Amino acid sequence: MQKIIISDPETGRSYNLELDEAKAKVFVGKKIGEVVNAKGIGLSGYELMITGGSDKDGFPMRKDVPGRTRRRVYLTKGPGYKPKTKGTKKRKTVAGNTITPNIVQINAKIVKKGNTPIEKILGAEEQ
Repeated sequence: MQKIIISDPETGRSYNLELDEAKAKVFVGKKIGEVVNAKGIGLSGYELMITGGSDKDGFPMRKDVPGRTRRRVYLTKGPGYKPKTKGTKKRKTVAGNTITPNIVQINAKIVKKGNTPIEKILGAEEQ
């Protein structure tokens, strides 16, 4: 079971969506930065750009680490490491930039909206 966090840059809101295995196959094999048609997950007319995620053990995905596996890389900033002093490097384990079935959370943002508002499709209308 995968979870996708969809961010709407126009409104600043985020939406959680649980995906079963059939719907999650839309994202398997895609890389960070790719645009995906969201019709396969029930959002017809919407296009989503993958911005990141994390695997089953909580390791974050990084755009600059190729492949599907985890790697130990030297980091100075960005996802996976926040240095306390400027110029500090540390070797950290991160996940690659390709989505696999081991990725449990996918972060995405809306790049093209459909005709129906996303709040209405997901049932997240404000009361």
